[in-house]
Amino acid sequence: MAGRIAVIGSNNVDLVTTVARLPARGETLAGTGFSTGFGGKGANQAVAAARLGSTVTMVTRTGDDGFGRDMRRNLQAAGIELTHVTPAPGLPNGVASIFVEPSGENAIVIVAGANGALSPADVDRAADDLACCDLILLQLEVPLETVYHAVAVAGRLGVPVILNPAPAAPGLELARLRGLAWICPNETELSQLTGLPVGTPAQIEAAAQSLFAQDLGNVVVTLGARGAALVTAAGITPIPALTVAPVDTTGAGDAFVGAFAHHLAAGDAPERALRRASAYAALSVTRPGAQSSYATQTEFAAFLATQPSTVQS
Repeated sequence: MAGRIAVIGSNNVDLVTTVARLPARGETLAGTGFSTGFGGKGANQAVAAARLGSTVTMVTRTGDDGFGRDMRRNLQAAGIELTHVTPAPGLPNGVASIFVEPSGENAIVIVAGANGALSPADVDRAADDLACCDLILLQLEVPLETVYHAVAVAGRLGVPVILNPAPAAPGLELARLRGLAWICPNETELSQLTGLPVGTPAQIEAAAQSLFAQDLGNVVVTLGARGAALVTAAGITPIPALTVAPVDTTGAGDAFVGAFAHHLAAGDAPERALRRASAYAALSVTRPGAQSSYATQTEFAAFLATQPSTVQS
């Protein structure tokens, strides 16, 4: 049975330019294509979980502009509950300028816009709905005080929290995040959180164990094309990635986190949830865009049927 998830976080309109290669500093290049789409780490993770069948409510601020109205329609079309999706008067919607190479690699610049107005009061107004959830998902594209407050509120409500500590925030106070159920950084974020090198598998393991020791919950380190690593009190478990031909890696990390949350909320064991999340992210990179690349439950089931039994189980 699918679970209920709350996502407290960001939404952005993506402005995507395809390029033969990323420009050097001060260089002007001719792009090969342009499109707009919907993104933001919070909205991406919410849409991924909703497409897989979770009931998702989102706590976010949209812009007082055309992009904000478009985002609200987009979230509604994805089946996300809009009670706590509110416009920020006088502010533009968050945007992300994304440049994508033929290899699928990308570079991104984000302007927070209305995301910067998401406040602890917004979390408090949503508390009754948060209390009914199986999981709460957080990221760092909104003010840190709002993130800390959400962790505290979730603790009082007894709802487990998954934190995706992205983008990396230099002023992040880990002591105010104690009590998380899960923390899911990538390699770069893991290094910034711990101050430790992550250049080798042994260094990644040491850094992940260091993070686990800080009472921040179980640790999942996403490793891109190399899969992920799970660190719990029982030790470290590698989660392999599927081999696919990438088209666009934009939003793949969010696909992973959203799918992981969906499967955990549905009652899957962590390792199974992570295998499914890794497969869902792999499927997403074979398609262009962020949310536009996220498969429905039916599409994902068809994809899984083509994979080895270790992924299907």
